[in-house]
Amino acid sequence: MVKVSFNTALAQKDVKKDAETLIPEDETDAEAALLVRRQSRTWCWCMCLGLALMLSGVVVAGAYLYRYYILEPEDEVFFCGVNYREEDYMIADEERCGPQMPNRNFQRLLEEKIRVLEREQVEFINVPVPDFEDGDPADIVHDFQRRLTAYLDLNLNKCYVIPLNTSIVMPPRDLLDLLIKVKAGSYLPQSYLIHEEMMVTERLENVDQLGYFIYNLCHDKETFKLQRRDTILGMQKREALNCHKIRHFENKFVVETLICEP
Repeated sequence: MVKVSFNTALAQKDVKKDAETLIPEDETDAEAALLVRRQSRTWCWCMCLGLALMLSGVVVAGAYLYRYYILEPEDEVFFCGVNYREEDYMIADEERCGPQMPNRNFQRLLEEKIRVLEREQVEFINVPVPDFEDGDPADIVHDFQRRLTAYLDLNLNKCYVIPLNTSIVMPPRDLLDLLIKVKAGSYLPQSYLIHEEMMVTERLENVDQLGYFIYNLCHDKETFKLQRRDTILGMQKREALNCHKIRHFENKFVVETLICEP
């Protein structure tokens, strides 16, 4: 009979060896693994935060571009025309906004496009090339918040800036009401032509200080400061000057703005 026996020391050694395989050999490895997991989690949060900031920036930039470059303002754009007689400088008692029809009873027709941003307190006026030669096409901005007016003479490609004359230019709300009434035919103002004379006094270099709307009009143009001629001491009416005129309306009358250079 064969007796089978086991070496107790060997058996204990094998059991111990198998048990040791289930226990980490070094505690440092466990700490390193935990640190890696924490770093991975931190990196994930940082990436999420960065993406959130990037998306918010895209949304803000998109809203800005949509507001100023794509979205047509809720305020209406008016295409208006005024017929008047040149010889007596009197405006006929018919003003209208909308599609223009030729009328042989009048010698002059002044047309322009008016856009009013009531919330921003700004008026935009575009005067196209007139049918007659006596006048320049222009873009005009009246900024009531900055209390400034800017004229861009499209023939000369020059900008002119002067303090806003509130005695001539209607506030945005009033001008908008007038245009709506004229377009509806419920109000036909008795208008007339007035003259104002401006003198170029100096060149402006920093147009970025004139506000967004005037900067947008004049930032790549030669820009000059204007002063009303009747406020310049020593200026005589008979002096020979290089002048050009812009005829426009933003009230119940037409204005002829004469801009002169010494």
